[in-house]
This record gives sequence, C-alpha cells and structure tokens, in this order.
Amino acid sequence: MRCLVTGATGYIGGRLVPELLAAGHRVRCLARSPDKLRDHPWAADTEIVRGDVTDADSVADALAGVDVAYYLVHALGTGDGFERTDREAATIFGEQARRAGVRRIVYLGGLTPKGVPERELSPHLRSRAEVGHILLASGVPTTVLRAAVIIGSGSASFEMLRYLTERLPVMVTPSWVRTRIQPVAVRDVLRVLVGSATMPTDVSRAFDIGGPDVLTYQDMMVRYAAAARLPRRLVLTVPMLSPRLSSHWVGLVTPVPASIARPLCESLRHEVVCHEHDIADWVPDPPGTPIGFDEAVTLALRRVQEAQVATRWSSAAVPGAPSDPLPTDPDWAGGSLYTDERERLVDASPQRLWEVVEGIGGEHGWYSFPLAWAVRGGLDRLMGGVGLRRGRRDAAHLRAGDSLDFWRVEAIEPGRLLRLRAEMRLPGLAWLELSVEPVGAGRSRYRQRALFHPRGLAGQAYWWSVAPFHTVVFGGMARNIAATAERPRPGAGTA
Repeated sequence: MRCLVTGATGYIGGRLVPELLAAGHRVRCLARSPDKLRDHPWAADTEIVRGDVTDADSVADALAGVDVAYYLVHALGTGDGFERTDREAATIFGEQARRAGVRRIVYLGGLTPKGVPERELSPHLRSRAEVGHILLASGVPTTVLRAAVIIGSGSASFEMLRYLTERLPVMVTPSWVRTRIQPVAVRDVLRVLVGSATMPTDVSRAFDIGGPDVLTYQDMMVRYAAAARLPRRLVLTVPMLSPRLSSHWVGLVTPVPASIARPLCESLRHEVVCHEHDIADWVPDPPGTPIGFDEAVTLALRRVQEAQVATRWSSAAVPGAPSDPLPTDPDWAGGSLYTDERERLVDASPQRLWEVVEGIGGEHGWYSFPLAWAVRGGLDRLMGGVGLRRGRRDAAHLRAGDSLDFWRVEAIEPGRLLRLRAEMRLPGLAWLELSVEPVGAGRSRYRQRALFHPRGLAGQAYWWSVAPFHTVVFGGMARNIAATAERPRPGAGTA
C-alpha cells in the first residue's frame, strides 16, 4: 500500500515511517520543511513532499494516489486559536482524502474519560476529540486511536515522568498525581498504527489503546524510581496547584517547557482508562503485548543510556518558536539584521574542527562563559520557554530539525556548516552559524556568525543591551572551540 504520513517530523511520525517501510508499504511524507527529514536514516526510501495541512492544494497533491493517510499533527498553543486551527486542518484533510479516493484515514488522538461531557475536558483533549469526530464524518473509513500517556524514550510524557522522579526525591505535587491513568508503550502504539492500515473498509470507528496496567501518576513515579534503581521517592500532594501552576512547576524541573507541559497536566485532571480493547479484533496482540509499564520504562531507559533515541518530543516545533524565512532569503531585503562575526585560523584538520562544532551544546556546553548561558537558559524557563535542558538527541551527531538546548538545527552540511535557529523567548528572530573550511595541510578556518532580526523597539533595545557581552560570549566561544580542536582528543595516545 502507499501511505501518507503527516507529522513525520514529530515524535510518533518519525518512528512510524520506518515501521511502515519494514511492513512493506511505500511511504510519502508531508512536511512544511522537508529539509528537517533529509538526515533521517529512512529518508532515501521515502517520497518527501512540501506542504501544510491547512493548505488544501498541498494536501490534495500529497494525497494523490494514496491508499492510507496517517493524520499525526496537532496544533499547540493557548487560547482558542489552536482549536480553530485543528478544526480547519482536519476538515481540509478529510475533504481532500475523500476526493482523492483514500481508502482509510488513521488518526492518533487522546483517550477521553468516560461519562465526562467533552465541553468539560481540557482544551487540548477536547480538540483532539473534535478532530476525531471530523475525520470520522469525512466519508472516508477512519480509524481513531485514543491513547493516554505514551511511554517511550524521548516522549514528552516519559521525559516529564523521568525528570520529576530523578530530580526530586521529595516531591510536593498537585492532586492530579492520584488520578488513574492507563499508559501505553510506544512500541504498542506503533504496532497498532501499522496494523490499522489493513483494516476492512466497513470498519470506521474509535478505539481505546492502552497497556495492561492502570496506575496513578504517583504509582508511575514510584515504579519508575524502582526501574531506574533510585531510592524510593516521597510524594506529598497539595490541592492548590492548578494545571497552569503545575505546568510552570514542571517547566522549571524538567526539560519539557510549560507550553507543552500544560496540556499534559490539564489532561491528567480526569481519569483516562480504556473501556474496551476491541482493536485486538483487527490488530491482534502478539505474545507479550501489550507491554506492561515496568517493561516499557526499562526499554526506554535502555534506549536513553545507549544514546539510541530515534525521535524526541522536541523533534516537533515548540509553540511560539519562529518559523520565518532564513536570514539568507530575499524576503529580508530592507529589514534590520544585526550580526556578530568571528573568524579564527585553527591548527587542526577540518575533520577535527567539525567534530567539535557538531558536538556543541548539551553536556559539552557552549564553550564560553557558562554562567551567562545558564542565566539566559534560566530566564527563558521562567518566561515559559524551553531553556537549556532539552540537550541533544545524540551526543556526537546532529541532523536537520534536531533540538539543541534552546536552538533548533535549521541546516547542516556535514563537515562544513551548522546553522541553528533560536527557540528561546526573544523580541525577534536569531540564528547562530558555525562553519569550517580547509586552508592547507592540517589547518582549517573557523567562522562564526550570530544574526538577530529585531521585532519592534523591544527587539532593538534587546540587541543593544546584550551587545557589550558579545566579546565575552561569542568571542570566547570562537576562541575556545578553536582551542578544543587543537588539543588532542580525550584518550588519544601519542606517537
């Protein structure tokens, strides 16, 4: 079958594509920024097209000749704007799928509590439910899969659970930690997504999917601590922490920013437990599945420890992050674009210098004034931004679309160029470019360029207020990157 995957730059979509390929399907990916998929190991085996689910023409082109369409996109944000966007995008997708003769739509949404009117659900859970209704009413046979907390290396739910448990041996928590939840392993989610492609055309309905365990969030933290071999955690609940306050608390303690933590916390107000397992009638459970919570945590921790995390929650765009043109685009003509440029000759090969450049961020840091970076990251967290805690997906290698602390890899040309786009809270748009070029036997040139496009008077004031620190921050970065490249690799022997 030919399958279309929307949301392939996200956590689930990026893992679903190779599973579909392994099952023998042909895969086309719809992405607003196809370059973000260029470096995935499966990219050469797929067709990648540019488009947006809110644009009917690009959706129609992407759906041409498709048998099964996977709808794995959600708007993020606050207020009623994201609900409207979700509604419009789902309507467009359903209409275009019907016109294209698509045989099935498969949608992954959220598990909703039984007996609770949808109007009383959190805005994000309510919107997920509405999208499911729209797709089911499209006239195309549709499988709506409803999952609660997904446990897998790199998922937002797992990262939130992991860091809350590891960093806080004594936790003062909101009352929602006593809410019952039925978590599901990401491997089971992917198994059911792939199996849904071959459902008969007379099946069009929603299915609950979950693991075998029904737990409170407190149970999950205690069992995570046991799986990670941590001392038993003491959990104290208080009633006054609302989902909004909880999200800021989660944002300060974990790498998950408040903008993403808030819908997760809001969804935990209600009990989310499966009320049927009918999916097994069409996608049978193999032996050993669904995977239990303890095994799912163990598998996820092993992936983290072995640095084998295929995708992370931060693979998708962060709410509020810029998605404007690059500074090299002609649209910038006539606009203000401030730059800070540094250049150094380095007594090291281009290969060695590139190793240092590609390894920047995360545990390696930013090679200058660590306190300044830590303070900037802390301020960003306080403002609801992503801060520095996202780290890296892989300790040594980057690919387009990767998150890197409070940057995003906008472009990478291995051995030559790394361009990062800022995703911290700023009154404008910012980039950092690091480039390497050979200049002779055993030598190379390092170039570094910071760019800032201010937004209004606040942006102008921001640039000039931080400009006095550029020599220390950016100058120190260029100097220390060069010095690190010139030193022998750690553990390297001498001739």
